[in-house]
Amino acid sequence: MKKTGHFAEDKPLLRDVDWRVRPGENWVVLGLNGSGKTTLLKLITGYALPSTGQMRILGKDFGEYDWRELRKEIGLASSALAEKFYAAETAREIVLSGLYATIGLYDTPGKSAVEKAHAAMELMGIAALAERRYAEFSQGEKQKVLIARALVNSPKLLLLDEPCAGLDVFAREKVLSSIQRLPSSGGGPTMVMVSHHVEEIVPAFTHALLLRRGKVHSSGKTSGVLTKENLSSFFETPVNAGKKAGRFYLEPR
Repeated sequence: MKKTGHFAEDKPLLRDVDWRVRPGENWVVLGLNGSGKTTLLKLITGYALPSTGQMRILGKDFGEYDWRELRKEIGLASSALAEKFYAAETAREIVLSGLYATIGLYDTPGKSAVEKAHAAMELMGIAALAERRYAEFSQGEKQKVLIARALVNSPKLLLLDEPCAGLDVFAREKVLSSIQRLPSSGGGPTMVMVSHHVEEIVPAFTHALLLRRGKVHSSGKTSGVLTKENLSSFFETPVNAGKKAGRFYLEPR
């Protein structure tokens, strides 16, 4: 993206976003509520339109390519999706719906589709839950189902919209452990994860983009961006930050 802007009712939601994700990089987008994180994901998936600037996703220029086709190469796992699924659907049905980019399963899947769904569920460690209803799952299990749904098409780009929202610390770590394994799964997708929390940034995420009030505060390698000096500036309050056991932490100072 180059100097991309997005406006709603003349109010800027994102301004002057200049951001490039290179092959081999996985990014976390960090920011408080209202900073523009979810709007950025909507722009990438074509569910929101840039008002100004240029946007290129997976080598395709916005306005010169059918974004409905591009979405087939992008997997989206969003906690907001969870409320849209019927409680009676099984994990397999939800994961299969990802092949057709629908909320709900309206086609009869063939053998190949079922095999793809099984492989995605195995990757997330939930193959044993295939026949259970979504309503019976814990929050952590629901998040894994949604990530498996995003992975079923073997996307080139995986967008994770607050995948740990509403999880307790134990469920959160199980989900993050599954995410950490994805890049090493062989031909894994480029990942972009939206989060509020520094402690959710596992080592798989090589770079960080910090959004504040709709603008880029800073970006670059996680080790250079997530310092106490930079985060104190970002949050506009003194903080301590660093790494413990390979994971980032943040605390008031």
